[in-house]
Amino acid sequence: MGRLEKASPSISLTEEQKKEIAEVDSVCRAKIAEKEVFLRDQISKAQNAGNLEEVESLEKQLALDIRRLQEDCETKKKKLRASFAG
Repeated sequence: MGRLEKASPSISLTEEQKKEIAEVDSVCRAKIAEKEVFLRDQISKAQNAGNLEEVESLEKQLALDIRRLQEDCETKKKKLRASFAG
């Protein structure tokens, strides 16, 4: 436990700092939801049109976009935490 603390010391966050991180998280979740709604609508239209290639392409795009947005969110939160520590 002591080695972990030395390698990555834990930081006590204030309520304000926790709110800032929660706000970043909330914005990210909203962006992901917006992307999902848009692309799932496009996927549904492609399915109804019988365009399986487009469905597959849109599903891949959705997975990539969600992953990218999640990574961006984690990066923003890490930067915030780093700014709180320094």
